[in-house]
Amino acid sequence: MKGRILLINGPNLNMLGWREPEKYGSTTLDEIVRESANLAYKLGYELVAFQSNSEGEIVDFIQREGISSVGIVINAGAYTHTSVAIRDALLSVNVPVVEVHMSNVFRREPFRHVSYLSDIAVGSIVGFKENSYYLGILALVSFLEGKKVSLEE
Repeated sequence: MKGRILLINGPNLNMLGWREPEKYGSTTLDEIVRESANLAYKLGYELVAFQSNSEGEIVDFIQREGISSVGIVINAGAYTHTSVAIRDALLSVNVPVVEVHMSNVFRREPFRHVSYLSDIAVGSIVGFKENSYYLGILALVSFLEGKKVSLEE
């Protein structure tokens, strides 16, 4: 394996599949994690997934696991718009970060237009429901390897 990619999910994302399916679809977080792990594996990476509704637990996970990872894909949920603590934790581990969101946050309430993570991320992917995660993994691997990602080896 080329390294470990962390997939971090914030509050309420454990409710995917039931929560507002018109915005987020019917795919569960477990299904997204499974597909993300399969994709990462095909690209030569191990995926380690984590979800918490607690800001402190997310910070602890980033600090504990981030330093031994090659990059992070994060959907911080509502903490995207509020958490300086998660932002600082991401900066402290010094690995590339890709921010993802299932809905297009720019088509939603004005407070969701502000992200505390976007300016420290190598990129952001929004609005493609569960595909935002898969695109995020592809984008992170492309960034890490400095080349176009191919699923065919």
